[in-house]
Amino acid sequence: MSILIRYLIRSHIAPFLFSFTLITGLLFLNTIAQRLDQLVGKGLPWTVLGQFALLALPHTVALTLPMSVLVAVLFAFSDLTAENEITAMTSGGVNPVRLLLPLIGIGAILAGGMFLFNDRVLPETNHALRKLLVDVNLKSPTFQLREQVLNQFDSGEEGGTRRTFFLSAVRIDPVTSVMEDIIISDLSDPQARRTTYADRGTMAFSQDQTDLFLTLYDGVVLEVLRNQEGKFQRAEFVEQFLPIPGVQNMLEMGVGGDRRGDREMSTDQLADSARAAEEARQGYLTTMKDDALYAVRRALGWQIDGDSLIPPVAASASGGNRFGVDSDPGPAPPDEITRSVFLTTRTMSQQAEFLRLSAIEKRVEIHKKYAISFACIVFVLIGAPLAVRFPRGGVGMVITASVVIFAIFWASLIGGETLADGGYVSPALAMWLPNLILLPVGILMVRGISRQVATARGGGWDDLVFTLISGIKKPFLWVAQREGP
Repeated sequence: MSILIRYLIRSHIAPFLFSFTLITGLLFLNTIAQRLDQLVGKGLPWTVLGQFALLALPHTVALTLPMSVLVAVLFAFSDLTAENEITAMTSGGVNPVRLLLPLIGIGAILAGGMFLFNDRVLPETNHALRKLLVDVNLKSPTFQLREQVLNQFDSGEEGGTRRTFFLSAVRIDPVTSVMEDIIISDLSDPQARRTTYADRGTMAFSQDQTDLFLTLYDGVVLEVLRNQEGKFQRAEFVEQFLPIPGVQNMLEMGVGGDRRGDREMSTDQLADSARAAEEARQGYLTTMKDDALYAVRRALGWQIDGDSLIPPVAASASGGNRFGVDSDPGPAPPDEITRSVFLTTRTMSQQAEFLRLSAIEKRVEIHKKYAISFACIVFVLIGAPLAVRFPRGGVGMVITASVVIFAIFWASLIGGETLADGGYVSPALAMWLPNLILLPVGILMVRGISRQVATARGGGWDDLVFTLISGIKKPFLWVAQREGP
């Protein structure tokens, strides 16, 4: 039996490594392509580009490892069944279910390693990647500006205020830094809106590569004063020099900060953050209750004893201070009380709701780490009997079945996450729903794996299509039989 187990495990190694390399490479290239516009054309050194690639790889691995488990199981068992090796093992008295036990054990090991990877390695790499992207986004060289697009960039602080500019140009030459048909909007002054139009202009940086200098030719400056309605100033120029300090063409590392998002925390950090959000939410709810009781007291002239309200007559009969409260301040104007309580309660209720959803999002991430890791076991249970049932499907069956199962799993996971983040579904149910859907199916298929090995003669594409059509028809046939005479 040990020889068969070793042989079975070896038959899975090559498909697993091949599928893991292929899927990881494809998704990794897609990740690089999505971020390419943020990296190319900024004069970044190769070390920064290499650091980005290295930090983006763990996120891809977290997605592809469970996929590779399913592909490897489908391919290996399909090949073993097509070569009648599973049938030979069964004829020798080996129950096919026993062949799954070592694979389930390996799946459990991979699930444990996957969880440690998602909990310890992935948050740190995600945090480092976010900081790197923030640092890169703060780098604004001249040739990053795109033609016929409204480009936004911020300057350094002047007098404690950071200036924001919007620049568009019909043509931008990245080699000569010459622009044509330029429009520049300066929104830094809250009392005025200044827009500059120029036929052409040039760009240059200071020697330390931190300040941007624009030289504009043949244009006009329009300035609208917001405190003087209906009036504006217009000034024409032949040549204008516009310095924009603090653009920072030099890449500065470490500007991104240490604040962590949900996907940059371990389970312990997520649990602590969710607990802190719940405590802060309870604080807001308590404050809202106290403010409401105080408002009622002020409006009616009552006093408060714990959670009880003391009418004015009873309070005056008891001397006003019997319950350890202050003397009655007297009734306040009802409109003032209502307005104050409404504004305060609305703000606090919004904060409380934000904290509630924040705590839910943290718990969603916790359950997601466990659910994705457990999928390694589920994919073993559902992949092996499926491959045994359709051994003649070949690579096409492996690809089709993998795509269908992946689609069900990830669609359920993403949809459940969206519902849970909105507070509509429990975080545990939302994240474990894909496993709850696929696990019973896998267990039922494993129970019938012995019969499938003994009776499978076709197992090709035609058999797969026939099985799918029969499965779709069964509920309708059952309903028709129930409604029949």
